[in-house]
Amino acid sequence: MTDTTLPTETGTGRRISLRFTARDLTGTAIFAVIMIVVTYAIGMLGIFSPLVWLAIVPISVLVNGIVFMLFLTRVKHAGMVTLLGVVVALFYLLTGNTIFSTIGIIMLAVLAEVVLWVGDYRSRWVAIWAYTIFALSFFTPFLPLVFDRENYLRSPSFTTMGEEYVTGADALTTLPMLGVLAIGVAVAGFLGGLLGSAVLRKHFVRAGLA
Repeated sequence: MTDTTLPTETGTGRRISLRFTARDLTGTAIFAVIMIVVTYAIGMLGIFSPLVWLAIVPISVLVNGIVFMLFLTRVKHAGMVTLLGVVVALFYLLTGNTIFSTIGIIMLAVLAEVVLWVGDYRSRWVAIWAYTIFALSFFTPFLPLVFDRENYLRSPSFTTMGEEYVTGADALTTLPMLGVLAIGVAVAGFLGGLLGSAVLRKHFVRAGLA
């Protein structure tokens, strides 16, 4: 952690402000799109089998750690991480995700924002823990398997994969397996935060997050 602060429009150091500029909004939207594209690109491998579908989730979390950490070097205002989560959540809702996932993503984004706020948006370790929390949003699409399992497995996104795939997914996604997946996502989130901060070390120093 360092005492370095980011310069702002007033030159007095980083401020906690909810006033967004067009650049803030555009940058947040761009990073949301990047995160979505990375997630979908890796997620396409899930068509091969239900086992691959589950196995690639932590991989997606790990890779997106770089995207999230790079985004944090652009954050100058409270609320930008929450906005990122809202954009991602609404996109997934429009493309077939359930309301369980939408609410979960937004809540986790808010919680990650609170962690960053407590750390004054400066600490590298706070940033890593914030991504660990945010990364749990990658598990939220699986929540319907707990609360509305039958309807979820009969949704178009599953039935188009074929009856064999649905049967395999049903057999594989037991509650213990979902628990293991949730833990795996959390661990991948922490490792993704470490990876992202290591890859972007120079950016972190410049942003006062080193």
